Amino acid sequence: DFVFTTTGKPIPKSTLKNVLDRILKNAELPQISVHGLRHTHAVLLLEAGVEMKYIQERLGHKSIEITSNIYSHVTPKIIENEQSKYEAYVGQEFIF
Repeated sequence: DFVFTTTGKPIPKSTLKNVLDRILKNAELPQISVHGLRHTHAVLLLEAGVEMKYIQERLGHKSIEITSNIYSHVTPKIIENEQSKYEAYVGQEFIF
C-alpha cells in the first residue's frame, strides 16, 4: 500500500525513510525502518490487549492468519497482562 500526499500521488519510499530518519535523529531515538515501525505498532496494539481482528484490518492483511502468524509472539508485557488476568480470575490464593 501507499502513503499519499494531497496531490493523490504516492510518496516515494526513500522520501518516507529520509523523513523518518531525520525525526528519529532529532529526537535522539534509535533508527528504525518504516517496516520496523509498523511491526512495533502492531506489537504495541497486542500488548494493549487489542483484538487480533482489529489489528488485521488496521494493517490491511487479507486474513487473520497472516496477522497472527507474524505478530502473535509473546512479549514480556503480554505475559504480565495475561498473568494479571489469570490472577484476577482465580484469586491470589491459588497462585503458586
